[in-house]
Amino acid sequence: MNKFEVVLILSPDLATTSLNTEINNFKTKLTDQNAKVVNEEDWGLRDLSYSINKFKKAFYRYLQVEASGQIVKQISKELNQSENLIRYIFIKVSEHQELPTKLVYEKK
Repeated sequence: MNKFEVVLILSPDLATTSLNTEINNFKTKLTDQNAKVVNEEDWGLRDLSYSINKFKKAFYRYLQVEASGQIVKQISKELNQSENLIRYIFIKVSEHQELPTKLVYEKK
């Protein structure tokens, strides 16, 4: 299994329950395909560097995942169908970053 770091950028229009549902659906998709969510961080509502779909802010979620490359391809196709997901990125890493990340400290 490969190690990936995933950042999900979700619509700022989502209510807390809808946001949590979207995140849980993503994690369920991963676990259903034998991937493992190692760690997770909520980066909260943050400003975007530039407007995306007329949004200037978005909710960020950071996850550390262990999965095969095929699973990532399949999940990417499914994520493209989500209306509430503005952007996402999977980054393959040799070792997971130590948590908490620097962005968590910036929130405080």
